[in-house]
Amino acid sequence: MKAGHLAASAALALVAASAASAQSKELTLCWAAWDPANALVELSKDFEAQSGIKMKFEFVPWPNFADRMLNELNSGGQLCDLLIGDSQWIGGSAENGHYVKLNDFFDKEGISMDDFAPATVYAYSTWPKGEPNYYALPAMGDANGWFYRKDWFARPEIQAAFKEKYGRDLAEPKTQKELLEIAQFFQGREIDGQTVYGASIFTERGSEGITMGATGALYAWGFKYENTPGKYDMEGAVNSPAAVEGLEFYKELYKTATPPGYDNAYMEQSLDAFKSGQVAMAMNWFAFFPGLYADPNVGGDKIDFFVNPAQNVAASTLGGQGISVVSYTDNMDGALAYIKWFAQPEVQKKWWSMGGYSCHKAVLEDPGFKDSAPFAGDFLEAMNGVQDFWQEPAYASLLLAMQDRLHNYIVADQGTAQEALDGLIADWTEVFQDEGKL
Repeated sequence: MKAGHLAASAALALVAASAASAQSKELTLCWAAWDPANALVELSKDFEAQSGIKMKFEFVPWPNFADRMLNELNSGGQLCDLLIGDSQWIGGSAENGHYVKLNDFFDKEGISMDDFAPATVYAYSTWPKGEPNYYALPAMGDANGWFYRKDWFARPEIQAAFKEKYGRDLAEPKTQKELLEIAQFFQGREIDGQTVYGASIFTERGSEGITMGATGALYAWGFKYENTPGKYDMEGAVNSPAAVEGLEFYKELYKTATPPGYDNAYMEQSLDAFKSGQVAMAMNWFAFFPGLYADPNVGGDKIDFFVNPAQNVAASTLGGQGISVVSYTDNMDGALAYIKWFAQPEVQKKWWSMGGYSCHKAVLEDPGFKDSAPFAGDFLEAMNGVQDFWQEPAYASLLLAMQDRLHNYIVADQGTAQEALDGLIADWTEVFQDEGKL
């Protein structure tokens, strides 16, 4: 080889080495664009200072989050070194090799899943479900809960009118039926010269909204995805009499106690309705509760919180996510270093203090945790009864079917609840047959 070629080769090698070195000093973490993500940016400054690795962030609005990130994973893209992905993605991401299996790393670094709340380990980390195969570290505990205008509930004239109508004191509902009565009581009532409505709930069709909302009622009535976990035997579980009653309830709540034109609402619309003083109560994820409590108009002593009310069962719809290392990263060592750092109890305590929802027992089992925020006790109660949607690799097809069936029945007035749930079993059966699981 001539000297000129040797020099050129050496220069190219130097450029490649420099690029690799620069790459090793950077990590991109991908998540949804919401308040907890902003808190994580601040928290991660400690990691940057300790490691010398620069953190970059790719945050995608919730309505586009699943499509954007699942397309990224399915294409083997290298945008994300770390991904805080929804619990429902764990099955597909494990089976398709998108996430790194973390067992050996956890063993090497002394990270024990016993240090995290069992429900979060099960939901955010394991595949197959409940097996000790870990593809994520529990990162953001979450569930669908409720908040309400405490100041309205406390008004003597409203208290008196409610007691006259229902024969009991107006207070946080203990059952779904009490929730409906309170919402209907406020529907169309005039407060401070403004017509208000009962509740803002989830009705959105395009992504996951109506499913995440309606399951709060379905789970509380006793809805199950299978009679036997792992057997896909859905008949009599998905369409049980209790499930039918729960779905009919959610439709009545929508039809009789929500703001007008509220037919495609999810997180943002629920928050807007509450913050603008339109509704007495609202459902949303616990992730938003710190921001709501701090709100200058409806927070502080004007707001309070309650866990999703039971009916036949104490249950809440699971939200939240684990943090995974994307297998296509070109900075594996850096990504694993971030996981190790994030798993530390002191980091987890700071995460909670900044508005994130830690899943670490060092935080959750601290004697002062329940008093650390006005919603902390409700969060603990909710996480003890969470239930989640299918975490199957075919999750997207399963979700689309439920979105369509629920929206058609609840919002578009098509058919009966029994027909909607029977049709859902037919849809899901077809998906699982295509997957070779039935």
